Amino acid sequence: MGLVALSAVLTATMMVACGNLTTPLVMVSCCVWAMTICAGVGAFSGVMITLFRIPPFIATLAMMEVARGLALMITKSQSIAGLPPAFDWLGLDVVTLRFGRAFELEIPNAVILMVFIYAAAQFVMGRTRLGRYVYAVGGNREAARLSGIRVNRVLLTVYVVSAAMAGLGGVIEASQFTSGDPKSGLMYELQVIAAVVVGGTSLAGGEGKVLGTLIGALIIAVIQNGMNLTEVGVYTQRVVLGLVILGAVLLDMLRKKGWRGLLTAE
Repeated sequence: MGLVALSAVLTATMMVACGNLTTPLVMVSCCVWAMTICAGVGAFSGVMITLFRIPPFIATLAMMEVARGLALMITKSQSIAGLPPAFDWLGLDVVTLRFGRAFELEIPNAVILMVFIYAAAQFVMGRTRLGRYVYAVGGNREAARLSGIRVNRVLLTVYVVSAAMAGLGGVIEASQFTSGDPKSGLMYELQVIAAVVVGGTSLAGGEGKVLGTLIGALIIAVIQNGMNLTEVGVYTQRVVLGLVILGAVLLDMLRKKGWRGLLTAE
């Protein structure tokens, strides 16, 4: 994902430019600015899709390449090092929970942030008007429009929020590796698709749960970790990931139409 790389590069560039003036407030400001720029890219994609009717796949693919290209241009294909040591707090530090004297549990800060974001997303999608509108637009855009929903506004909001979250992912990667790498996020798009599809979200739209996506992401992580532990080659892992996506989509189609429906469809 190009926005992950762009966010990581922008965050690292701004922090290095601040030098000795990089206080915690400055670090937070750099992260927020990087996420804001990514949100602007998402807004541009949303405008192209809603106003100029460019197919979403083409628009997002094009902007992914634009973001990746900008990251490479800014860094001249080199990683940006020299970030403040305190910046690894978000990506590497842990919170220690003590249960009596015999048991301790260390939870990475990134995991705590992930849980918070998933909880917020679950609340928005399940308990707010915006969440219901997103489901409606995803299920049937024309029916949503006829129901009085401002479809373009909903779509634009989704693209902006998605881009900002990709920017946050870049910030976390920069914190974990204490550098801004323009190659960050390579092939993440396949992992995201796999997690979403395995989690039960329909590619036809209008169906899916945030919790299911979290479970799907955990399943994909377990599969990849298992392949790493058994020393499965990188290329073979990509084959397996592609087959997982294909199998999940096939199961979704079978669940909706059954074998008879698929074989008799024109």
